[in-house]
Amino acid sequence: MRHRVTLLFVAATLTGLAAATVSGLPARAQKIVDPKTVAPEFREAAEKRQAEQFKLIECNNAAKVAKIQKRDMAQYVAACFDK
Repeated sequence: MRHRVTLLFVAATLTGLAAATVSGLPARAQKIVDPKTVAPEFREAAEKRQAEQFKLIECNNAAKVAKIQKRDMAQYVAACFDK
């Protein structure tokens, strides 16, 4: 019985991973913050977060264009983000 439950869990996990991979979308992507949908008292922080997210996306795209290896990606993006 225990073995069967483990097999079902593994099958469900692999099915979920396959579905996430086939869809082409990142499994845990953060949404871009929209300051218009945030309460007025948090709007300034939301605008700052949105600017950070756009800068991070820009740095990641620059790393892809420069064909940076995955092992060096964090260092490259951090340096780009600090500019």
